[in-house]
Formats: sequence, C-alpha cells, structure tokens
Amino acid sequence: MKINGNSLKPGMIISHKGSNWKVVSAQSVKPGKGGAFAQVELKNLKDNSKLNERFRASEDVDRLYVESKEFQFSYKDDKDFYFMDTANYEQINLNIDIVGELESFLQDNMLVSIEFVDDKPVSLKLPEHIKEKVVETEAVIKGQTVSSSFKPAILSNGFKVMVPGHIENNTFIIISTTTFTYVEKAKS
Repeated sequence: MKINGNSLKPGMIISHKGSNWKVVSAQSVKPGKGGAFAQVELKNLKDNSKLNERFRASEDVDRLYVESKEFQFSYKDDKDFYFMDTANYEQINLNIDIVGELESFLQDNMLVSIEFVDDKPVSLKLPEHIKEKVVETEAVIKGQTVSSSFKPAILSNGFKVMVPGHIENNTFIIISTTTFTYVEKAKS
C-alpha cells in the first residue's frame, strides 16, 4: 500500500531500498524555504542496521501489510525466545535479531504482540507500559520534589534509566517500552 512520506509514524513497517524497515522515529519538518518533509529513523528488520532518511511530502512510500497476533512469553534458551499463541496454544520461537533490546524487559507470562509480514515474524511489541523495580540509585535528598532534576537508576533487569530525585531503592516504577524512559511511580 502506498502512503505519503509525511504519513510515516513510529512502528510502521515499510519497504525501502530493497529491504523491509521499521520506522523508529519520525519528525515532520517545515523549513522556511522549500517543501515540508519527514525526517525518519529506520531500522532494518534483517540486520538491525539503522538509516536516517528524508521523505518529501510528495513522495510515495510502500507500507507493508502487517498482521499482529497476541502471544504469551514462555521462556528463553541459549539462542531463541519462545512464545505461545493465546488463541490456539501453538508455540513460536524468535531469535535475538527480532527481540533485540526488548530482551531486558520480557517478563514471564507477559502478553506481547508479534507482527508478521507475509506470515514471517518481523517484530515484537511489548505492552506500552511495564512495571520494574529500582535496585540501585542515589539517596533521596530531603526537600527534593517531583519536578526537580533526574538521577540515574539501575533496574532489576540491569537497564539504566533516569528517574526523579524522590525515587528510592526497591521502589517499583512504570517504564515506557517505546521510549525506555520513566513514566511514573507504580501504585502499590
């Protein structure tokens, strides 16, 4: 399906320069002179290479038809991750090339979406927000408010994230899986 270059959004899968690419980020730019364009960061679905590209508003881009199915994460071995189809209980395995940096955030029995192009799995989507535990961060400074500066923290999965000053060790927080950033303190 052909779409306008300015219509690209993060998460879309397109065919470009003979490969399939996932849109990581897209920003509309309207320069003072000349036509508007989209500055797009793409990730190759085969080799995970990245590409920054400009698409003019008048340019057509091939958006691929993506089928998304819900799966439950089961387990991981040396080289693959195993998921169970929640509809028919069939098992599918994905290699690290597809899972990539999302590996740190996969939790036992987590419901995820696996996207397919032509019946081949091409990408994995986690729930939009997940709960993680802060295992190491600097001490709380008395009088520091939510709106003050952020400090580094290490989560139970080893991931490093910036958190507000009032977050302490052993606190559960909500993380965005699209930006890998702090969203809020988790409700108890």
